[in-house]
Amino acid sequence: MRGALIACLLFLAPLAAQAATRAPVIVELYTAQGCAPCNDSGKVMEGLAGRRDVLPLTFSVDYWDYLGWTDTLARPEFVTRQKTYVSRFELEDPYTPQVVVGGRGQAGALEAERLDALVARAAQAPAGPRVSLTATRASVAQGTSPKGGAEVWMVRYDPRPRSVQVRRGDNRGETVVAVNAVRELRRLGSWRGRGLTWTLPEATEPGLVTVVIVQAPRGGRILSAASRRPST
Repeated sequence: MRGALIACLLFLAPLAAQAATRAPVIVELYTAQGCAPCNDSGKVMEGLAGRRDVLPLTFSVDYWDYLGWTDTLARPEFVTRQKTYVSRFELEDPYTPQVVVGGRGQAGALEAERLDALVARAAQAPAGPRVSLTATRASVAQGTSPKGGAEVWMVRYDPRPRSVQVRRGDNRGETVVAVNAVRELRRLGSWRGRGLTWTLPEATEPGLVTVVIVQAPRGGRILSAASRRPST
């Protein structure tokens, strides 16, 4: 009996170690302060932020600005990234609030059951290359890359909730809260299986968390990721 227990523990130990080092599932929310249906998506992201196995990131987009309110967190490069997913998932147009989970699936942010299923599926994906971060450098270890290689992205987000009072447009008078609002997005380069290191640019704002994502090209599946909080 004791021998069987020891054998079982020896079998489970590598699995436990793999679970401990597995990268969190990246959930990208595409939203806008001027989009009325988007108000509740912040609560969805707040719930995900409480999970250790998920890293939610909020990307604000600007294509609803014509409704009367200029989104204070939007960046053109966020729209470009979302449009890559439009092609990837063969959608007609970008929309909000949209979530993309691990680069493997997408859904409306308020589709709770669909979102849960996507997160569960992404969590079962094989672990990708190890990503290491210091204050100034990002490294991706040697490993097996997908056909065509992979792209390495740097994302920086504000871990403090961003509250914005909307004064015009469809959400006039509402306070919109962004959880893990992305403030920077930059492509660092390509990875094709050989270990590589990149020098990170200085953050544009204090207090931002740095995330490095290894992702199959053209909005493909996310292979691995790691994050680092700023030194205090």
